[in-house]
Amino acid sequence: MAEAGPVDDSFPQKPLHGGPVPHRERLPRRVLRDETLLVLALSLGASGVSALISFIGSVTRPGGLKDQAATLNASAAPGRPWLDLAWQLFGITTALVPVALVAHLLLREGSGLRALGFDRTRPWPDLGRGAVVAAAIGSTGIAFYLAARGLGFNLTVVPEALPEVWWKYPVLILSAVQNSVLEEVIVVGYLLRRLDQLGWGPGASLAASSVLRGSYHLYQGIGGFIGNMVMGVVFVYLYRRWGRVGPLVVAHSLLDIGAFVGYALLAGKVDWLPTA
Repeated sequence: MAEAGPVDDSFPQKPLHGGPVPHRERLPRRVLRDETLLVLALSLGASGVSALISFIGSVTRPGGLKDQAATLNASAAPGRPWLDLAWQLFGITTALVPVALVAHLLLREGSGLRALGFDRTRPWPDLGRGAVVAAAIGSTGIAFYLAARGLGFNLTVVPEALPEVWWKYPVLILSAVQNSVLEEVIVVGYLLRRLDQLGWGPGASLAASSVLRGSYHLYQGIGGFIGNMVMGVVFVYLYRRWGRVGPLVVAHSLLDIGAFVGYALLAGKVDWLPTA
């Protein structure tokens, strides 16, 4: 028998396309809890466990962390560019399936992703705010990474190792956008919405979202974990303030595009950028 308890009061008071408001039962607490765990297990929660295992492997390997590398966008079929492109697009597309699942689950409530502020209703404010956030975080993030690596707390992050083919930069941009949509929709918008519905306090929700964000970056080392956890705190604060993940997706996309494309253009040409 389902566990009772008031949880989901987010169903709309008006029908989406006219006509009578359909009757919807509030989802029991256990259903929302299990749904949230399943979404995380299919996406970034599983990535957090994978990153922890990878980190354990790195710290138990001979040599320091900075002498090891973590490659983010690597070739999937070296020497076979068309097959490589197919694998790259397949990986980007399938990584967004959890976002489609979240959209489906939210549509059950009669809202969809617009409930998280991920829609086209405010494109220019979202772009403007996102650009400002990216500019503020970008330089600080680079400085923190270089310091963490120099102190031996971080692996050398290689943002891309794709072949020099015509699709390299479009794939890097698509990969950056995919990362951003997946993380901000699930780790900020969806997770905070569900934790609110489950009765979590703001502080506990902020901690859960931020630690989760840090956890799936642990493969980069302690610096990657701490840096992304701090970024998670900032993003949760901004989401609570603005009520939209749109600006966060823009900011994250710009940060990752800068990292991926910037590395591709600068690696081996400037002294301050570490390479594997």
